[in-house]
This record gives sequence, C-alpha cells and structure tokens, in this order.
Amino acid sequence: VGHSDDGRKTRIRMPSGSRKTVPSTCRAVVGIAAGGGRLDKPVLKAGNNYHKYRVKRNCWPRVRGSAMNPVEHPHGGGNHQHVGHPTTICRAAVPGQKVGLIAARRTGILRGGKK
Repeated sequence: VGHSDDGRKTRIRMPSGSRKTVPSTCRAVVGIAAGGGRLDKPVLKAGNNYHKYRVKRNCWPRVRGSAMNPVEHPHGGGNHQHVGHPTTICRAAVPGQKVGLIAARRTGILRGGKK
C-alpha cells in the first residue's frame, strides 16, 4: 500500500501481483478469505460426516421416506420399498401430507436442452 503526495490516490498490490490505483476515500479488505478450498478434500468416511453435522444440526443421516414405516412418513410401508402412489402433491395439502413434489408444474424426464 502506498499513498500519493496529494493524498487522493492509493496504490495497492493485489495478491496476484498486479498493482491497482484507487481513490484514498475507498475502504476495503484486500486478500483471500480464510478456509478457502475446505470442501475440496473428500469426506472419505461416515464418521467424518457424523462429527461435521453433530456440531451443526440434527440433519444427518438422512433416511428415505420409503424406508420408513407408514406411521412415520406418507411414503412408508408396504411389502416392498416403493411409494405406491403419485408423489406430486397440491399446494393446499396439510403439512404432514406435503412430501414429494410439492405443487409440481411438470414431472418426468426433461427432454431437450435450454435454447
């Protein structure tokens, strides 16, 4: 960081090595954020995910609704793990019923790419 003689311009050297001139009235934090690239490393085992989510919130492990009993989830029960009815549900459904594709405009495979 270097200031001009009249105090109006400031020259800063970026982490890339390039130099930039900005007005001295500007305020900024220059650098790179700490902890960058933390998600690039693979988790490798379930125990690491266990400890990760233990300190955050109770959202792991995630159990499929079709693997549950019928008293626990609308998709549960049956002699085989299948939903057994269409998974689309209307917007006006009561909260315990609202699982699956909520107020789906369309379902099925997406054919054709974006134009």
